[in-house]
Amino acid sequence: MGDLLGAVVGFPGVVFTSALAVVVCFWLLVAVGVTRADSFDEDADLDVVGLGGVPVSVAASLFTLGGWVTGVAGSVAMTRAGLTGMAHAAVDLGLLLASAGVGWGVTRVLARARARCSAGAPGPSPRDLVGSVGRVRAGGVGADSGQAEIATRDGAVVVVDVRQDPSGTAAALAPGSGAVLYAYDESGGFFWAAPAAVTLTPGPRPLHPHPHEHARERSSAGHDWPCADCA
Repeated sequence: MGDLLGAVVGFPGVVFTSALAVVVCFWLLVAVGVTRADSFDEDADLDVVGLGGVPVSVAASLFTLGGWVTGVAGSVAMTRAGLTGMAHAAVDLGLLLASAGVGWGVTRVLARARARCSAGAPGPSPRDLVGSVGRVRAGGVGADSGQAEIATRDGAVVVVDVRQDPSGTAAALAPGSGAVLYAYDESGGFFWAAPAAVTLTPGPRPLHPHPHEHARERSSAGHDWPCADCA
């Protein structure tokens, strides 16, 4: 028991122990509704480190847990081996790097597995998403670029390409702002979006009380374009 406690609070285990404490506190805040699991998704792009496919908070949690288990197990083994001096310091440093590598590897494998499962599942059709609301991703939305996270009626969250009509009078769709999809452009493969008072709300949501309720949402945002169902 003494060896295990020493590994948890000693170097290099303490690096991941501290990170794990932060992770646990974060998920407790998510559980009580103080913050969201996707709070950091707009601030970081995990694709550059090969971990795209899962929310930032999930990737960080998996990385930390994998590194912590490896670091603690390695520290216990090293303590029982009786290493001292420079050999002990060198192994400590190597164990820290190895722990980070294992944490990255575990996270990458799980992220790719999730991505394959998501790719195999049938997604909603574009017409099903017209009238949905979501949150604009980093970079905002313009006449030729932009993405938004959209909450579908079955509780899933999908990322779609969106554009905003530059001739409209509505406010610009800034990162993190709410957006409503009011039409789908078949030739361009993107949705036209307008500002919305609400934002991403994952989970089942009822159908519009009126078949053209989303048209009224667009009108309130200062747009008069016909919807796909009304055309």
